[in-house]
Amino acid sequence: MSDISKDRAVHSLKKLGSMSSPSIHEFQRKEPHGRTKDSVSAVSYVDEPSQHDDASHLTVQMENTYQLGPTKHFPVDAVNHILRDVLTIYLQEEEYEPDTCRQLSKTISEVIKAQVKDLMIQRYKLVVIIHIGQLNSQCIHIGSRCLWDTKNDNFSSYVFRNSSLFALANVYAVYFE
Repeated sequence: MSDISKDRAVHSLKKLGSMSSPSIHEFQRKEPHGRTKDSVSAVSYVDEPSQHDDASHLTVQMENTYQLGPTKHFPVDAVNHILRDVLTIYLQEEEYEPDTCRQLSKTISEVIKAQVKDLMIQRYKLVVIIHIGQLNSQCIHIGSRCLWDTKNDNFSSYVFRNSSLFALANVYAVYFE
């Protein structure tokens, strides 16, 4: 029996529900030199015919939407609240230490990105950047550049200060067509 016919037989048995999940089948294969080789193949089926109706086996093929603009724009106010809350929670009692602040900036950016993704904003790529520095009455200028579509792309920014440090959090939302 050829491999194609074996696959068809396994597929038809799966449709009839006569194969148990998970099951092990033994096949004998011929190697190029005429010797047979026993191999064990484990087959596991996630969908059992007895558990789901036939409509769940239909696959949906997505087509291009040709959508050039977002259906829902980036919610700047909601993201500003997320930035304020996360920075306040993580940095309110912190003292500036370079090693600690380096790790905190990574942690805070991951937390912010996860919370913004929970807003379920479709088709936006998110970039989260956190700057943390020591507060010593100094001045700092932070700039960023990228290709920007003023109709669809947006950003949110928040500055936090306590007695020993400052933090600037930026979330850039770039629409992905």
